[in-house]
Amino acid sequence: MNRIAHRGCADQYPENTVLAARRVADDVDAIEIDVRRCGSGELVVVHDDTIDRVTDGTGRVADLSLAALQAHEVLDAGEPIPTLASFLDAVPDAVGVNVELKERGLAAAVAAELAAIENWFVVSSFDVEALAEMRAVDDSISLALLFQHDPDENLARAVELDCEYVHPSARLCLTTNVVADAHRRGLDVNAWTATRATIATALVKAGVDGVIADRTDCF
Repeated sequence: MNRIAHRGCADQYPENTVLAARRVADDVDAIEIDVRRCGSGELVVVHDDTIDRVTDGTGRVADLSLAALQAHEVLDAGEPIPTLASFLDAVPDAVGVNVELKERGLAAAVAAELAAIENWFVVSSFDVEALAEMRAVDDSISLALLFQHDPDENLARAVELDCEYVHPSARLCLTTNVVADAHRRGLDVNAWTATRATIATALVKAGVDGVIADRTDCF
């Protein structure tokens, strides 16, 4: 079972930061992060479309330059919002990376960054079109479709996209047949997001291949 740190284990460490990558690396098999493009064009690792929640600043990521973004600390941790490149540099080669595309138009730039690393990786998104863009850029990249509703419809979409994985919500994994149905279609299942060890244990019993969790003590 793959142990995947959600945003670098966001309940323990400042989410989506280099500090989180370094702190969590010894305890997990992979780190899940979120990627957007900032106003000056760089790929940055941040979940929300604004910086309001995770910093003392305000504004949309897409409107702010990298310098403006990095003038603020993430969750008072002394860490800036990192570029994708700097985050990947901080992840040991033996630890995988799950890059979630938070918007369209990132495929070529993300693929280029991932081509430069030794880590194993998967690209995920809730957005079918974002994954289709990635598939068009490089048909060898492992893809994962994220979803929390309509398992039958989304499993069919994942097959159409030639995904290797699906990432359904923990609720779906525990209350529907999505895990078994995905396996029958040749798809591995990584479930999100475990916040307690009891949830992770239940997911493993349900047959998932990986658990995406907010804490290392969930595993």
